[in-house]
Amino acid sequence: MTQLSTPLSRVRGWGSAKEGTHYFIAQRLSAIALIPLALWFVVSIVFFINKGDHANLIAWLQSPWNAELLVLFIVFLFWHTYIGLQEIFQDYVHHEVLKAISLISLKFFVIILTVASLWAILRIALGG
Repeated sequence: MTQLSTPLSRVRGWGSAKEGTHYFIAQRLSAIALIPLALWFVVSIVFFINKGDHANLIAWLQSPWNAELLVLFIVFLFWHTYIGLQEIFQDYVHHEVLKAISLISLKFFVIILTVASLWAILRIALGG
C-alpha cells in the first residue's frame, strides 16, 4: 500500500542542519545583549571624542566596571557576527568544499580577532 504524504510531512522537524533553532535563538539573545552594551559604548566614545585624551581613555579603561563592560561588548559582538556570517555562508555558498573552507576560515578569523581584542583590553585594564 502506498502512503500519501506531502514533502512537508516527510521533512517536518528535520531542518537543513537539524540545529537551526539553536543559532536562531543565540543570535536573537546576543542582539538583545548588544543593545544596552552598544548604547553604553557609543555614549562612552562620544564623551571621549569631545573632551578625552589618551591618558583619560587609559584611566577610563582601567576602571573595572568599564573594562568588564567592554569585554562583554566584544564577546557578544563577535559571537553575534560569527552566527550571522555563518548563516550567510551556509545559505549562499553552494559548493561544499568552498563552504567548508569559508566556515573554517570564519571561525579562525573571529577567534583571532576576539582573542586579540580581549588581550588588548586586559593588557590596558591591568596596567600592562
